[in-house]
Amino acid sequence: MITTAEQEELRRTVRALLERNPPARPAPDADPGYDETVWRLLAEQVGAFGLAVPEACGGAGGTALETHVVCEELGRTLTPVPYLGSAVLATEALLVCGAAEPLPGLADGSRVAAVAWAENGTWDPAAIRAHVEDGRLTGVKEHVLDGARADLFVVPARTRDGGLAVYLAEPSTPAVRVEPLATLDLTRPQARVTFDAAPVRLIGADGHRVLERLLAVAATAISAEQLGGGERCLEMTLDHVKTREQFGRPIGSFQAVRHRLADLYVLVESARSVSYDAAHALASGAPDLAVRAATAQAYCAEAFSAVAAETVQLHGGIGFTWEHEAHLYFKRAHSAAKLFGDAAWHRARLGPLVLGG
Repeated sequence: MITTAEQEELRRTVRALLERNPPARPAPDADPGYDETVWRLLAEQVGAFGLAVPEACGGAGGTALETHVVCEELGRTLTPVPYLGSAVLATEALLVCGAAEPLPGLADGSRVAAVAWAENGTWDPAAIRAHVEDGRLTGVKEHVLDGARADLFVVPARTRDGGLAVYLAEPSTPAVRVEPLATLDLTRPQARVTFDAAPVRLIGADGHRVLERLLAVAATAISAEQLGGGERCLEMTLDHVKTREQFGRPIGSFQAVRHRLADLYVLVESARSVSYDAAHALASGAPDLAVRAATAQAYCAEAFSAVAAETVQLHGGIGFTWEHEAHLYFKRAHSAAKLFGDAAWHRARLGPLVLGG
C-alpha cells in the first residue's frame, strides 16, 4: 500500500470522526437506515462526498485513492451513509458521461444519486432488459444502493436498436416506483426501482464503455470496504482472545488459536495489497485496470467472509448474538460478496480480460 501524507491525514480525520460518532446499531426488527449525523459531518467537516468531484463542480478534485481511504474507514465501522452508491458510483457515472449539472449537490452531500443497474440478480451488462422507447424507460432494477433516498437515478438501459445507453431519471413521478428492500445487511439500504414508461434524459450513448468503467470502480471501492471490515474483525478478535479465559489462561495463548489468528492476519494483509493495487490502477488509468479490479473484488470478498466467520467462531457464544457486533460484520461480508458480481463471476472474467478477449 502506497499512500501520501495527505491521504493518511484524511484517514486519521475520517477515523477520528467515526470514533467520536459511532453509528447506532440496528435493532433486530429495524429497517435499514442512515446515520444522518455522520452523513452531515462527513459532508460538512471532511468534504468526503466531493472528493472525486472536480473543483469546478464544487468538489476537491481528488483521485480514486482518496475515496478508497474513505471507503476503507466506512467499511471498518459499517457506517450507514450513502457513500458507495452516491459519492462513488453515481458520481463516477456522471463524470464518465459528462453530465456535470447534478455534481455540486452530490459533492456537498445535500443530494443523493443512485445507479439503477442490476437486473435478475446480476450486474452483467448482457442481462439488462430495461429499455427506452421515445424517451420513456420501462423496466425493473434491483439491489439499487441508496435507491429509497435518491433524488436522481442513473440508469443503463437498452436503446431501440438493442444497444446500451445511460439515462437520467427523476423519482418524483408516478412512473417511478421505489420499494425499499428487506436485506441481510441492515447497515446498507437497498431498493427495487420500477420504471413504467418514465421520462428520461440521455447522458451516455456508449453504455458498454460506461458500465465497463463503473464495474471496475465498483469492484475497487467494495474491496476497500471489505478490507476495512476484515481489519476491524481481526482487531476485535485479537482484543477478545487476550481477555477471554479458558482453563485459567487467555485463549489467545493456545497454539491452535494463534495459528488461526495468523491465517486471518495473512488474509487481511493480502487483501490490503490487492485492494490498493486496484486503487492505484484506477487512479493512474492503468490499461490493465479491469484485471486488477476483478482480482481485488474476488480476493477481498472471500477474505472478508472468511475473517468474519472466524470472528464469530472465536468470540464463542457472544459472537452470534445481537449484543455483539460480530454478526453485523458477518452479514456485511456475505452481502457485500454478492454486490457487483460474486468472486466466481469475477474470476471467470479474468481469463478473457487477461487474454484480451
